Amino acid sequence: MVAGKDDAATALIHHGYTPPGGFAAVQPPVHKASTVIFANTQALHARQWKDKTGYTYGLHGTPTTFTLEERIATLEGGLQTLLLPSGLAAIALVDMALLRAGDEVLIPDNAYGPNKELARGELARWGIAHRFYDAMAPASLAAALSPATKLVWLEAAGSVTMEFPDLPALIRLVRAHGALIALDNTWGAGIAFNAFEIEPGLGVDISVHALTKYPSGGADVMMGSATTRDEQLHLQLKATHMRMGWGVGGNDAELLLRSLPTLPLRYHAQDAVGRQLAAWWGGRPEITQVLHPALAGSPGHDAWQRLCSASAGLFSVVLDARYSAAQVHAFVDALRLFKIGYSWAGPVSLVVPYQLSAMRAWPAWTGTLVRFSVGLEAVTDLIGDCEQALSVLG
Repeated sequence: MVAGKDDAATALIHHGYTPPGGFAAVQPPVHKASTVIFANTQALHARQWKDKTGYTYGLHGTPTTFTLEERIATLEGGLQTLLLPSGLAAIALVDMALLRAGDEVLIPDNAYGPNKELARGELARWGIAHRFYDAMAPASLAAALSPATKLVWLEAAGSVTMEFPDLPALIRLVRAHGALIALDNTWGAGIAFNAFEIEPGLGVDISVHALTKYPSGGADVMMGSATTRDEQLHLQLKATHMRMGWGVGGNDAELLLRSLPTLPLRYHAQDAVGRQLAAWWGGRPEITQVLHPALAGSPGHDAWQRLCSASAGLFSVVLDARYSAAQVHAFVDALRLFKIGYSWAGPVSLVVPYQLSAMRAWPAWTGTLVRFSVGLEAVTDLIGDCEQALSVLG
């Protein structure tokens, strides 16, 4: 088309140039679209959103998001993945797709707090019951299972308190009952263990992942995923995913694709520093317990040792009860390299204090807990930071 003076806008919009093919680079291209163009009405009517054979609308996938989904599925050991705006959105997707009024969901007492709050709030209002169980006692799960139980959540390691459960024992109980199993696998990140092959022939149905954490690695992207191996279960999740209008932006997907190749390196590096720092804390007189599943004496260490090849750079310490919450907060405030903030797995080390008596039913915790997330700083500097901050405790 040759444009005249009066039709420059049309010529710019409908320009006929197409760049040559064959361009190859390390990173995949970024496709951003709401509208997808079809060659003709036959193509329009022939395509559907349920698989990756074509494109229908930006919300249902682009080459960029399809590529990220496939790579996350490989990371998790699954076959299909759905992307969501956050890890919590991925949890909500699983609950909404699989539960209805009259059903019951079981959640570990030490699970990610918003998972529990979702059950107490929206699920309860929709007529879906919930019960919490002690993930460190399989008998607690066995006692909680009922005819109404349709979904059981697992989490390894437990949120904040870092207990590592006997996953094979828990999975066998649920399998015998006939409910579906969803695992919050953010801590394992697809590196520490394979959620779908906990043992040969034994795994979960759905692995949920807060891609905000290790897959991003930059503390600058919010995203989640839900991965499966069963096609029908995937389509059940995908139908709810479509009806809820959940999607992720092309630029966020680009950042994840850029970070994924370094995920194993970062995971193992933060694991090594986290273990060194946790071991240093183990020798401090100010604390009564170090909670890190890779360290002997931490709750669930034996279960971690049987299953895992690595551990997230995340651990907690319980300060001696002689220190008040105000004193512990003063210690946290005195840290310089550790920044106060939620989340983990980014380049900057983080710290958050918790009062567990209001968070946990099992066991009865005393003292104030401080959770550390190791970033990419040198371990000697992190130890020095903790040493100088401890001086405020006297």
